Formats: sequence, C-alpha cells, structure tokens
Amino acid sequence: MRVAVLVGSVREGRQARPVTDWFLGLAERHGGLETDVVDLAEIDLPLAMPGWGGEPSPRAVAALAGVSPRLAAADAFVVVTPEYNHSFPAVLKNLIDWHRPEWQAKPVGFVSYGGLGGGLRAVEQLRLVFAELHATTVRDTVSLHGPWSGLGEDGAPRDAAIAETAAKGMLGQLTWWGRALRTARADLPYQG
Repeated sequence: MRVAVLVGSVREGRQARPVTDWFLGLAERHGGLETDVVDLAEIDLPLAMPGWGGEPSPRAVAALAGVSPRLAAADAFVVVTPEYNHSFPAVLKNLIDWHRPEWQAKPVGFVSYGGLGGGLRAVEQLRLVFAELHATTVRDTVSLHGPWSGLGEDGAPRDAAIAETAAKGMLGQLTWWGRALRTARADLPYQG
C-alpha cells in the first residue's frame, strides 16, 4: 500500500523532520507499506490561487507537477503536524487546498506534536478539513506531548512504548481503510 507522509512544517528549527524519520522507522517495521515523504519545505506552492476557471501561475504549475502525481498515487496519507496557536501550519492548509480529487475516498492518519496538548487541536481541525474533501480520517492518532522535552535529540520519543503503541494502532487502522477504500475505488469509482 502506498502511503504519502506529509511533513507539515517549514519553520526553522522544526521538529517535523526528526518526528517523521522516527515514524518512518515504525512504518517500515509495520510492513506492507511503501512510503513517499512529501516534505512541504521542498515544495514551492504559491499562496495565491487562481479564481474559479482561472489558470495557475507558471510557478504553481511547476510545483503541482512535482507533488500532485505523488498525492494521486497514494492509497493513504499520514500527516505529521505540529500545533501552532491551537491549529496546524498554513503551509499544510495551502497544500491541501491546491488539491481535491487526490484526497477523495482515501484514509488519513495523523502524527502530531506540540506542548501539553500534543498537537491534538491541530488534528481535530484537520479532521474537519479532510471530511470536506471526502477523505476518511482514522480514529487513532499518534500524539507527542511536549516535543522539546519529550523527544530525544534523534527525534524519537523518550516514552517510546506509549508512542509506538499509538503508532501501531493508527497504522493498523490506516492499512485496513487504505486497502478497503482502494478496492472500493477500483470496483466503483468515487463520485464525490
């Protein structure tokens, strides 16, 4: 199953990449997953979108040519996101908004991090966004609380047992939904 893992932060000194690398190790051990890391720091999508019926700028066309096929090819998604001001980063919303059919009838799992809430407020808002795009978010989330003290220098959680148990549950749900929805899309194309 192909899983696009979105690195949802571009902030200098971000924890997103070490957290993503930790998660990728768990996903590899889970087995049966082919991951494609989509690091938003490497995608130059403009904020200005064309009006209805308008054409994207050449800059947007170039950026979309690199990322849209990767999202379309994915059977499922995992979003790695921090929580900024009780929400998720603007760069992540921008990527989401530039796409629509790529998300439809596919599952989305979350790995979040941030202060005492562990990024859960960002995840709850992302659930609303993905529901509007006809994606299915899985119930279980990997939530890393206090990453500045809860993560080691390698980005791995200091309380590995709890985080790994959460990841195992989320990956199990993501795999089930990914296979079920891939079969459903093949049998009857989604009409969202």
